[in-house]
Amino acid sequence: MPENSTEVTAAGIARLAGVGRAAVSNWRRRHADFPKPVGGTETSPSFALSEVERWLRDQGKLAEVPLRERVWQQVAGHPAGAVPALVHTGCALLLLRTSPKTWPEIAAAPDERMADVLSLALDKVLTARFGPAAEGGRAVHTPSGTELLPSVPLLRAVAELAAGTGAGETFEFLLGRQLDANPRQYTLTPPELAELMAALVEAGERPARAVLDPAAGTGALLRAVAGPAALYAQETDPDLAALTALRLALHTDTGCALAARTADTLRADAFPQLAADAVLCHPPFNERNWGHDELAYDPRWEYGFPARTESELAWVQHALAHLREGGTAVLLMPPAAASRRSGRRIRADLLRRGALRAVIALPAGAAPPYGIPLHLWVLRKPGSGTHPSPELLLVDTAEPAETPSGGQASAAGGRDRLDWQAVHGAVLDAWQSFESPGRPAADRPGTGRAVPVIELLDDDVDLAPARHLPPPAAAGGPGELIRVRERLAETLGRTGALTPPAVTLSDPAHWPLTTVGELARAGALQLRTGGSGTGPGPVLTEHDVLGSTAPSGSLPADGPSEEPVLVEPGDVVVPVLGGGSAARVIDDATAGAALGRNLQLLRPDPAALDPWFLAGFLRGTANNRQASSYASTATRLDARRLQLPRLPLAEQQRYGERFRALAEFEDALRLAGRLGGQLVQGMYDGLTDGTVAPK
Repeated sequence: MPENSTEVTAAGIARLAGVGRAAVSNWRRRHADFPKPVGGTETSPSFALSEVERWLRDQGKLAEVPLRERVWQQVAGHPAGAVPALVHTGCALLLLRTSPKTWPEIAAAPDERMADVLSLALDKVLTARFGPAAEGGRAVHTPSGTELLPSVPLLRAVAELAAGTGAGETFEFLLGRQLDANPRQYTLTPPELAELMAALVEAGERPARAVLDPAAGTGALLRAVAGPAALYAQETDPDLAALTALRLALHTDTGCALAARTADTLRADAFPQLAADAVLCHPPFNERNWGHDELAYDPRWEYGFPARTESELAWVQHALAHLREGGTAVLLMPPAAASRRSGRRIRADLLRRGALRAVIALPAGAAPPYGIPLHLWVLRKPGSGTHPSPELLLVDTAEPAETPSGGQASAAGGRDRLDWQAVHGAVLDAWQSFESPGRPAADRPGTGRAVPVIELLDDDVDLAPARHLPPPAAAGGPGELIRVRERLAETLGRTGALTPPAVTLSDPAHWPLTTVGELARAGALQLRTGGSGTGPGPVLTEHDVLGSTAPSGSLPADGPSEEPVLVEPGDVVVPVLGGGSAARVIDDATAGAALGRNLQLLRPDPAALDPWFLAGFLRGTANNRQASSYASTATRLDARRLQLPRLPLAEQQRYGERFRALAEFEDALRLAGRLGGQLVQGMYDGLTDGTVAPK
């Protein structure tokens, strides 16, 4: 085997062949000609990708594997590592996009000759896009022929993939796979949040033509900006800086100037003379080693020298230092930065001079760390002839919002439950109203308020929106409580009417049984798994199934073009994690939503199976126990092992009607519980703030 051959693990082989890892283990035991391990460890061996592909092809198991899957395996198993492979890939894709006619001539050469010629061609492209290599800190250096040689088979396959999907889409797919495979290695800014931050700077009076991100990360924030004339990115991690530079280069056209540098931003600013129209930043949180000791006399600390524990306020002032007069900066901040006593003097000076314009509380799950509601700070560089604003806009979208089913989605429910469209609308409406000349009041009961700066300049200078806005329940006033009480009374009446009649007891039945797996093999139902795809539609999440709520998730807007699994009326959806018994029959209102992660769909043939009969028997406690497997941290349901009796269709429908009635009763009980909790908390709030009299 060649010394630099790409290697792949058993998990990679399973993905290539579209099977589980257990199947790969069986192949290794049963087939003497299965490729031997060439690396890894005894418990996690690795195999030569070329040998594995040859064996799978000979066995007829590789014919339908997408090209992009094989390309990703070449990236993941690259001898130099996935990141250098992605950098080489990005460089080649940039050449393909810039000079498509050059590639066939280069690719026609033998591997060693191709690597040398490609290095020369890449140097021209990279210099044209990022400037001469002599410029200090240029993020992407030109790979030599020796460095490129192990990547030549990969680059040939990448060119083939890009011919069908485009250079930018190909790089987004491979980069996305790398980020998904190493979630703890990168701090990501979700695309929906990046779009919101970009929209805030684009809502200004002047277009944001020059935009800086001093902590660029994966480039999500700069990628969200529409049509800038120049992008400036700086990132401490050299590998990440190179990937980000290539990502932005493949996303923008040559009319957009692009400068990407590698260095510690606070200690070694790569753009000291830059006065940008806008700054977008997702800085590292709670950094103690940010340069406190060596930067004590830095001219950027115009609003006060940040304490060692206030690294975020150093980033705020760095952003302001890089704005032209009237320019806007939007930073993602931890909530503690709005209230820590060690930062109150800087916060006070930001308010007095009109630099801080808005503090926006986001829902928990909007960005990592996902368990807390982070803040957005909107800042504006004060001009020499302007007067400080007498007000600060405070917006709170962190409270749970009412779901279409009438219940409430927990703020801690996770990123899959966020209604980003509602968050965008609430934030941008409040900001645009606040910024408009001769504006109407920016107050939104329970959501936003323009607070006089003088009210905030107390001993604490606490800028947390929740401390200055009434909760939504109280903002609705007694009238809202009356409506909740009326809905509760109506729901309780409906619950009484739906209460199951007295049961008729009998001896346990001894039906002949079958399994979901057997029914699937016989064609009586189809099994589908959710969690993939891109597009604009809603997603049915496991929380929606467990809570009987409307689809609340969303698909990523970008990434490889994959068709999601769409639910249809009569489908039965079951969660596969958690060990609980739950099954939901899809109705017309939910049909068309994409199937989310950790869900399995059972699509029965209506001529053979009644969906409510199927869902009812799947919920049996004993059934779930025998179909569950247990890992160290979770219980997983194997839907194929679930059992149900063999009954005629007419008898199935009789059971199905009873199961449907039970589901309606359960939904009514769940809604009554939510309304009851809302009424009780509203009464407590009303009595304590004086809006409800104790009569």
